Amino acid sequence: MKRPSLLLLLLLLLLSGTGACENESSEPANLPTMSTRLRIRIGSDTFTATLFDNPSSAAFVALLPLTVAMSELNSNEKYYDFATGLPTNSTSPGTIQAGDLMLYGSETLVLFYKSVATSYRYTRLGRINNPAGLAAALGAGSATVTFEL
Repeated sequence: MKRPSLLLLLLLLLLSGTGACENESSEPANLPTMSTRLRIRIGSDTFTATLFDNPSSAAFVALLPLTVAMSELNSNEKYYDFATGLPTNSTSPGTIQAGDLMLYGSETLVLFYKSVATSYRYTRLGRINNPAGLAAALGAGSATVTFEL
């Protein structure tokens, strides 16, 4: 009688362990899920981005379409200051990738065109799917950028 009980217990343990792996994602655990597609136009170049599914991105989408003059900073990013803040959930990403779209504080929209290590805290909005050519499109100074669905 002990043998069937032991086999049943082992079977239950195996089945419960496999179910825990089904919901794992290829995204790191600290990144929200991605959903909304976004077009980013810079001059004659257009990039496609995917926004994260979070309150900050939803507030950003509510402002679209949006054309802004983004200023240069640190030879790796362009930024724009909103008149009013958006919701935040800032974290320290450690490394920012080229194509990341983030908020610094609640009012500063940042588009990174080079990867960089950082200790600063940002709220993730989304990322450009293929940032090849982004640095060239943005150029060295300020750039006019249009964000639209």
